[in-house]
Amino acid sequence: MDTQPLEFLKSILEAPSPSGYERPVQEIVRRYAAGFADEVTTDVHGNVIAVRNPGAPLRVMLAGHCDQIGFLVRYIDNDGFLYVQPIGGWDPQIAVGQKMTVWTESGPVFGVIARKPIHLLTEEERKQVTKLKDLWIDIGAKDQADACSRVRIGDPVTLELSFRQMLNERASAPAMDDKSGLWIAFEALRRTQSGKLNCALYAVSTVQEEIGLRGSKTSTFRVDPHVGIAIDVCHATDSPSIDKKQEGDIALDKGPVIFRGPNMNPRVVEKLIEAAKSREIPYQLDAYGRATGTDANAIQITRAGVAAGLIGVPNRYMHSPVEMVSLRDLDRAADLLAAFALSLTGEEDFTP
Repeated sequence: MDTQPLEFLKSILEAPSPSGYERPVQEIVRRYAAGFADEVTTDVHGNVIAVRNPGAPLRVMLAGHCDQIGFLVRYIDNDGFLYVQPIGGWDPQIAVGQKMTVWTESGPVFGVIARKPIHLLTEEERKQVTKLKDLWIDIGAKDQADACSRVRIGDPVTLELSFRQMLNERASAPAMDDKSGLWIAFEALRRTQSGKLNCALYAVSTVQEEIGLRGSKTSTFRVDPHVGIAIDVCHATDSPSIDKKQEGDIALDKGPVIFRGPNMNPRVVEKLIEAAKSREIPYQLDAYGRATGTDANAIQITRAGVAAGLIGVPNRYMHSPVEMVSLRDLDRAADLLAAFALSLTGEEDFTP
């Protein structure tokens, strides 16, 4: 991966963006897109929309959501411990013992999620599954007044943000879901500079996907695309204990995943496959028999309907502090979507 795109990926992964609090990431996205897009706008919902060749009749939209799972401060007790409400889907077992950051008006406040030490747990307590309501965040405050002088009710909380490059061009970070998809959408838009676009190509950093696909609904209504492709992470099944017969055979380093099923327009799917083959881009296929839990669902059913597609980035350990992807898969996905856009003549009919 080239230096500039890699730095863009690192910068968005190291900026906070829990649903409803995406502004820090969106500011980075706007600055990056200004270097190659014809127009960059932000709507009242917070979606960042960049476009190249906006006057073309055929409109194509690439969407990756920028929001990550997190927490909101809901209560501060007399001793200064913070109790939180989840934003998005959490596994409470993963939260125990994590380093956290509370994003306050005056700057980040660091804390840890804690529970009673194992030495003090009763035999019955050791058998119980941890619940979020039983966890708290300790920021080191002396008491409630001390905590309240730094933290307000409603302040967002994230896992400690970081980016770690690993062996074999793999990388781990919180919020690969779905800042990797966001990166792909904007990097694909940038890479179309290598050819002639016959469509208006939009890259959208959507907000609030983790709490109901909200940003994709509003941004798709605004762009009114003929074709809309969501880019999101999907479950890599090349790690222990996952049943491939139920979850499919999806691996890191084997390329982006092109999804098939009722949420995906068959003509869009075939065009994506053709683009991959023509550029010799490795890809994988997966199937989903109902509406996906991604932006592709909202895109498909906006206005009178959109020819939707879905590209997946194989991701190990989703919704955890150690989400892992292949940087090669990200690169290939950006190449695939740029090739798809550049292959369009503007005269295509996507009616199934």
